[in-house]
Formats: sequence, C-alpha cells, structure tokens
Amino acid sequence: MDRNQYIGFGLLAALVVVYVVYTSNEQKQFAEQKRKQYIADSIVSATNKPILIADTSKKTGLIAATPADTIQVAPAFRGKEQVVTFENKKVSLQFTTKGAYPVSAEIKNFKTYGGKPLVFFNGAGNELSAVLPVDNGRSTASLYFEPSVKEVPNGDKIIDFAADMGNGKKVDIIYTLHDTDYMVDCNVRLTGMTASSLKMNWNVQPQLTEKDVTTERLTAQVFYRYKDGDNDYFTMRDPQDKALNNGARWTGVRSHYFSTILVSDDGFNSTDIKSNTKLADSSLVSQVKQTMEVPLKNGNEASMHWFVGPNEYRLLTSYKMGFEEMVPLGYGVFAFVKYINKWMLIPIFYFVASFVSNYGLIIILMTLFIRLILSFFTYKSYLSAAKMRVLKPELDELRAKYAGDQQKFGMEQMKLYKTAGVNPLGGCLPLLFQMPILLSMYYLFPSFIEFRQKSFLWAHDLSTYDSVAHLPFSIPFYGDHVSLFTLLMTASSLFLALYNRNMTPQDPNNPMMKYMPFIFPIIFLGVFNKMAAALTCYYFFSNTISIIQQFVIQKYFINEKAIHAQIQENKTKPPTTSKWAARMEEIQKAQAEKAKIKGPKK
Repeated sequence: MDRNQYIGFGLLAALVVVYVVYTSNEQKQFAEQKRKQYIADSIVSATNKPILIADTSKKTGLIAATPADTIQVAPAFRGKEQVVTFENKKVSLQFTTKGAYPVSAEIKNFKTYGGKPLVFFNGAGNELSAVLPVDNGRSTASLYFEPSVKEVPNGDKIIDFAADMGNGKKVDIIYTLHDTDYMVDCNVRLTGMTASSLKMNWNVQPQLTEKDVTTERLTAQVFYRYKDGDNDYFTMRDPQDKALNNGARWTGVRSHYFSTILVSDDGFNSTDIKSNTKLADSSLVSQVKQTMEVPLKNGNEASMHWFVGPNEYRLLTSYKMGFEEMVPLGYGVFAFVKYINKWMLIPIFYFVASFVSNYGLIIILMTLFIRLILSFFTYKSYLSAAKMRVLKPELDELRAKYAGDQQKFGMEQMKLYKTAGVNPLGGCLPLLFQMPILLSMYYLFPSFIEFRQKSFLWAHDLSTYDSVAHLPFSIPFYGDHVSLFTLLMTASSLFLALYNRNMTPQDPNNPMMKYMPFIFPIIFLGVFNKMAAALTCYYFFSNTISIIQQFVIQKYFINEKAIHAQIQENKTKPPTTSKWAARMEEIQKAQAEKAKIKGPKK
C-alpha cells in the first residue's frame, strides 16, 4: 500500500474509535440520568432520608444522595424537622414542621403538684394526622410543612402549615389561636386532591400532673357526644376498644383536672378508640389512640376545633357544646345527684366564693347553709324520736303481752301509733333528704378543680388527701399514710352514732341493728383515706354541726313531758288514719287471716 492508503486507513480507524467512545459515554450518561430519576421517584414515594448510590466519577464508589441531588423533588418530601411555638395567654403549643401538629401543650396559670409548669402532653406519642387520598394513603405525618405565622388586629394568631407535594398537589393545615381561649381552630385544606371524607389519626398521652398516679389513672376517662346530642363516656381500665359507628360531634380525653377535646363542625362519620392505663411509664396517665372519619366540605376541606385546658365547670359550660359533662357530678345508679349539683350546690359554691377567698371557709359556710335548709326536717326527726321515747314504756308492755304472737303485737303497735298521733317513719325524713346531698358532695368536691392546690389548716391541697404521717408500710384496705381529716370524720361519725343510739329506743328483737351505725364509719375509714381533703373536711364539719344541732334542739326545743301530755290527749280524740297506716293495717289483717286458715304449726 502506498502512503495515501495508510493515511486513509488510519483516519477511518480513528473515526471508528471516536464513534465507539462517544456512543459509550452517551449510554453511560443516559443510564446515570435514568438511575437518578429512579432514585428521585423512590424518595418521593418513600422517605426523604439520604441514601447511598454508586459514584461512577470517583474511585470512592459511593456517595450520599438526597432529593436535592435528584431532579425536581417536591418540598413536602425534603426538609428538616423544626419546632414552632404558638401561644396566647392561656396555652403554649409546640408544633413540629414534620406533620404540622402539636407535640407539646403547656396550660398556663397552672402548675403540677410538684410546682413545675403544667405540660398536659409532650413527646412523640402525641399526633394529629390525616391520611391523604393519594399515594395509597399517604399520611401528613410524613410530610414537611412550611409554617407561615400572622397576627390579626383582634389579637388572634394564625399559623398556616403548607406542604407542596408537587404536580399541583398541596396540603394546608391552618391553626387559629384566639387571644384568651383554650380552643384552637383547625382547618385542613387539600389542593389537587378530592374525597368525600378524610381519615384522621389522633393520639394523646396525658402526663401526670397530680400527687398520685394511681388515683390519676382511676379518674382517666374518654367522653364523647353523639350527633343527636347524647353524651356518653367510659372509664379507662385495662386496654379496651370502643367503636362509635353512629357518629360523634366530639370526643375528649380526660385526666383528673385537665382534658383535651377534638370537635368536628360536621361531626365524625365514625370513630374507633383504643385506650390503656396499664403503662410502665409512671409519668403518663393514659394512652389513647383514635381513628375518625371527617367529612370534607366541597370535597377538599375539613373544619375542626381542638380544646386543651382545665376541667373548670363554668369554662366548659361557656362553649355550649356539652363539655361540662366531662366534670363527673354523678353517674351510674347515682346519676340523679348531678342535677342537685348543677342546680343547687354549684350555684351555692360560686355565690359563696364570690365574697370568700378561703376554700376551707367556703366548705364550712356551704355546710351551714345546707344544714339551715334541712333544719325543719331535722327538727321533725328529733321530735319523732322524742315521741318514740315517750311511747317506749307502753311499747314494752305490748311486747311483753304479745311475746308469742308477733303479728298481733304489730297490729297493736300500729293502733298505739295511730291513737297517739305518732308517725314511726317521721325520723327517716331528714335522712332521706340528707343522703342525696351527701352523695352530691361525694362527686362534687373531688371533681371540682377550684379546690386544686388550695390549702386549709394542715391540708396543703384540698383536691387530694391530706397526709399528716407517712407509714413505712402499707396497711391493706387503708394505705401507707394517715389522713387526719378522715380520722376526724370517722371519730365524729362514731360519736354521732353513739349519741343517736342513746337517744333512740332500740328494738330488742333485732340486737344487730344497734351495732350497724358503728360498722360503717370503720369501713369508710379505709375508703376515704385517699379521698380529697375537701370531701372529708366537709363530712367532718357536717357531723360536728349535726352533733351541735341535735344537742341544741333536744335541750331547748323538745319537752318530753309536754309531748307525753299531748300524746295522752291525742288518745282521747277520734283517731285519724293516714293512708300509709291504713294500708299497713290492711296488710297485717290479711296476714292474720291467712295464719288462721293455715292453722297452728304442728
């Protein structure tokens, strides 16, 4: 070959080499671009955490890649979690930008039993998130939000958490906090997504705020109000589930003196509740997880309200949503006493508290006021007991005369009562009127937050038990401490029982009855040892006033000689038979006739 042929062949070979090298580089670049696109899509669908990918340009082999290294990753899938504080004069809420929900709630103007700022819930176990109708149910808890805060002239604060998911999809979670309110407005708005309803997950872990975690857990409850206006609740014990398939307007998680409530303007279509108080962490009162379905307005907006605050009766009543039902004023077989509390005792309490600042004195004044209302019936009771004492000699004669015939004795006894004008049930009337009051106080005082951290005498906190001595051991059915108010309540109850026994004729045919008044105070000694000092203080002063009242009435208002003369005068008058006495007489006659037909026992 000549020189020109060599040159031509060399150029042709060079062109082939250049073509092969160029094509190989293009293929590698295309493969690298495709691989990065795959990584970006994977990150969008899964997580924003950095991952390791092969580095074809360096000998190290691996590099960390984030969405910023990929192509056009939406802001909602990349970012750094931050905490934003949102507060007013009542509450301070800390929001996380990853999920856009409060992870901590401090209730201002209140302290824990130990004197620390009262944080009702705090930590990762608290969440409010929505399941979006995209990506097979993506949760807002996995999205990064950009917060935007503004304050309006009336003092309200608004924070708009926005998450741009790309491709025209966006989520806005907007919170409005009023200047002096415990209620936060919460709106969820969807852009580029539509659905008839939105699934919400609400998890709450209330923290211990009071003296004793055991007592605190015993009061932990879940309340809810149905769309038709009925309220219901359940007390958390063992892990339990509850389904509200008929729809609820709101649901609330209550500890002893504080609660959190989630309200939907259009109600929840359904709600599933899982609760538990059997927790190893003694700093937590309970754990509640709720899943609810919220209807969407126009297919893209849900409107809710979130309350975090104290169980103050007047405050909860002011919302006009039935929140006050979360203050347990009476339930179960004694549900009727809540109306006594609502319509009588609570108004009396607030009236007295309007001019008396010492809560121990408020208890004493309420006791005096209630005793004054019942004084007429108390007098009638003691008068009836005096009549029974006057008639005791005649009753003893009848008992001896008809010792072998109890039915005949009963008929003659009723005849004596009728001719003497004595009602044997007259002494029961004050007890019947006092029992609802005593039961009402049993529910009111331990539930009323107004007594919380208020001191009186040796009790540092009237909302919990007073302890004048701590025992190095625990006594079964009593505890490991000594409550002085409980001891005084028990001692006064025993003295009152002894005083009444000496003043009331005893039935010799039923000797056990004379010991019953002494048994109950001993039983109550263990029951009330861990009760609120406000309650045992009330019972002690109530017993003390009863003893004084009984002494004064019997000493200065009841004359047994005059009563005896009146009874003898009544015997000379035609007897007037009450409906009750006539009915009892008919029953006794029927029993006597039945006994005659059967004949004497062989």
